[in-house]
Amino acid sequence: MTSSPTQTAGFTAQPAGPTTGASKPAAGAAGPQANPGVRVPYRTARPLAPCDLWLAGNEGRPPAPLESLIPSEELGRYPSSASLEAAAAERFGVEPAQVLATAGADDGLLRLALAFLAPGRELILPTPTFEMIPRYAALAGGDVVEVNWAEGTPYPVEAVLRSISPRTSLIAVVSPNNPTGAVACAEDLRRLSEAAPNALLIVDQAYAEFADEDLSAPALKLPNAVVLRTMSKAYGCAGLRVGFSLGAPAILEVLRAAGNPYPLAASSLNAATQRLTDDITPSVQRVRREREALLATLGELGLEASPSQGNFVFVRTPRASQVRDLMAGLGIAIRAFPGVPGLTDALRITLPGDSVDFTRLDRSMRGALAPEAVLFDMDGVLADVSRSYRTAIRETAASYGVTITDTEIEAAKAAGDANDDWRLTWRILVDRGVDCTLDGVTDRFEALYQGTSKAPGLRREETLLLDRATLERLAAARPLAVVTGRPRSDARRFLEEQGIADLFGAVITRDDAPLKPDPEPVRRAMDALGVRTAWMLGDTRDDIESARAAGAVPVAVLPPGGSDDARRTLKAQLCAAGAGVCLDRTTDLEELLP
Repeated sequence: MTSSPTQTAGFTAQPAGPTTGASKPAAGAAGPQANPGVRVPYRTARPLAPCDLWLAGNEGRPPAPLESLIPSEELGRYPSSASLEAAAAERFGVEPAQVLATAGADDGLLRLALAFLAPGRELILPTPTFEMIPRYAALAGGDVVEVNWAEGTPYPVEAVLRSISPRTSLIAVVSPNNPTGAVACAEDLRRLSEAAPNALLIVDQAYAEFADEDLSAPALKLPNAVVLRTMSKAYGCAGLRVGFSLGAPAILEVLRAAGNPYPLAASSLNAATQRLTDDITPSVQRVRREREALLATLGELGLEASPSQGNFVFVRTPRASQVRDLMAGLGIAIRAFPGVPGLTDALRITLPGDSVDFTRLDRSMRGALAPEAVLFDMDGVLADVSRSYRTAIRETAASYGVTITDTEIEAAKAAGDANDDWRLTWRILVDRGVDCTLDGVTDRFEALYQGTSKAPGLRREETLLLDRATLERLAAARPLAVVTGRPRSDARRFLEEQGIADLFGAVITRDDAPLKPDPEPVRRAMDALGVRTAWMLGDTRDDIESARAAGAVPVAVLPPGGSDDARRTLKAQLCAAGAGVCLDRTTDLEELLP
């Protein structure tokens, strides 16, 4: 299935791929010229829908709060990393002189590039892999020789060996590899070391704790290897920005000279030293169990995910960006790679390392990829009410001498708690200083909407936004339900008059449950259909919030009409309310559904 041009992704712009150069000033332009290696800044794509479970960055689960108070005598001095390096040496089984504490493993990668690359020197890099490596190589002026490393395959050692030349200065071995989770072995390292004795092996072990084999010890037996470790993954301390470069003291002296002399704050040094003494085995084992369970779930859903030895799972699907957006609608952020060559159909999902969060992730993946049912709000989604309910609001207000515009109605809807048009009209009138009762406003509204002996009701102006043939196709694939704030009689009458009542297995109205944004009506619809996962289509903030709270995937739909500016504003409001996906019209649903 391809992405619909009318679908709005609920994420900010994705950072540019690793081969994208920085924009350069026009020829002859005044001002400083950037280093040719400077590229578009790395930025993490942020979901527009609010997410409280972040599984897009491969951070580990945080530990209990760490005591990191800094004595006043230390606060006034540049911090020493000696204690942390000694603790790391004990943890990794090396001498303190073989450890350099850095500002995350990224700092170690940058130091390696600056120290060992220059114009005319090359880095051999199996790809796809961690995107900061080619960025750092470009900053140093080095050239990158890419070698394909397909997911699910061993490290491409033969291809790397064929790529070695007199210009080779660095060879990258990221194992487990990010984003694919594939791994190298100790024999690969030995062969590379012997074939390129004048080059340095970068053995990036950021995810080593989750792998079947830790390559640190065999790598450090080689004369030309540096191992990178981090506290961001298994130790769950990404916020500390602490990493380690392990290697021969002479090489580390070069790396010390290639970066800042005090890369870590005292607070990070103190907290990291404490954290290194913790037993992380239980949390690592939990992640490994979750990894196998998620692979099994994805297999059940028809997706073939690659075997992974990281704290994440890598999977390909032509619906990658859509799945990411649908998951954001449930408050879960996962990583997609739009615009990155070779990865536009890929997803990377971090394991949460927590049983409750994993249950939520598993259910949400099932809901996004294989919803058991589809639920519809009625007004603006199934029924075009622009000439009925909206007109009734305006004319009821006019009967009290008040003019209400469509823009004001949309603003009131966007504010939330506006699923009852009677109460909404009354509230607007009261805000305008009109002395009126809810019952009185309801009576006038209903006379306009239902009609009287003297005038036909505005309800006769309502039309269907999805024809019966389309609804029949949808109903053939999965059960359908209506969740509306209308009275039962009005809802049933519309469905019957439009000839589609038989296609809905449940109709939940204001007579059956509290109004949205309460999640109860959505839950009742799912219970009535006997399903655990569903998509809920709605055109208001109340619809979106109700669906999210009930565990249904919220899909926003723009109601008919309105200016381009008004529609853009409403899209932004619906995404901010929690919709990961916003359709321009209800008829786009068929293309979006799996």
